[in-house]
Amino acid sequence: MMTTHPFDDALTLEATEARGVWRGHTNPAWANMVGPFGGVTAAVLLRAVETHPDRMGEPVSLTVNFVAPVADGAFDVSTRVVRTNRSNQHWLVELAQDGEVKTNATAVFTTRRDTWTDTEAAPPRVPAPESVARSEAPGLVQWISNFDMRYIEGDVPGPDAGPAPSSETALWVRDRRDRPLDFAALTALSDIFYPRVFLRRGAVGPAGTVSMTIYFHAEGADLAGLGADFLLATTRANRFGRGYFDQSAALWSRSGDLLVTTHQLVYFRA
Repeated sequence: MMTTHPFDDALTLEATEARGVWRGHTNPAWANMVGPFGGVTAAVLLRAVETHPDRMGEPVSLTVNFVAPVADGAFDVSTRVVRTNRSNQHWLVELAQDGEVKTNATAVFTTRRDTWTDTEAAPPRVPAPESVARSEAPGLVQWISNFDMRYIEGDVPGPDAGPAPSSETALWVRDRRDRPLDFAALTALSDIFYPRVFLRRGAVGPAGTVSMTIYFHAEGADLAGLGADFLLATTRANRFGRGYFDQSAALWSRSGDLLVTTHQLVYFRA
């Protein structure tokens, strides 16, 4: 008997009687400290746009605002196209439970064209994933068990860890069940980084993402060619202060192609 991948289970959306409104359900395999893993929530919002019959092209950006915790159970995702131009399309998306908006997003989809291309950013020199030990991270949140994570630097600090001089983390990551990459999976992977304040300060109070923007540099054909291979994930914070910090990140293919850049605003209590 074939079973559905837990990620695809979490992305399952059913059409409702209202046009552009989809019904989904949280999945315990993606539980976080409070509500579901933000990356899978963002992926659901992206999938809702991908599912819409008026959708044009592929995503180039997604901004998600985590307004309130998503409770376990059913939710509704509403999608509305704001404007369609010759090459791009702008969307508004909302996830609601019992009439209360829990997450909202804007997305830009596009039909890409051939232009001059160059990448100024470069990935760090790191060992191959096969030579890096897998991180098991026992006793943490449930969603982590869905990924094969191999930290090169900046591993999750233990309970007795003290402050670190840098917020930088680099790791290899892929789906533990070899699910091939697509835009939804890339969206979820863009949020795999634990809050940078945990690394800089050691044991601190709660922290969580308020807003996250993802820029997709890869096309669907690029992702199909990568299959379920490891991606190199790098991140660092820029500034901490007055209860908030921002962290920037990138996802690279094994061959060094830049797939995603992303930026988050995170609240914390020291």
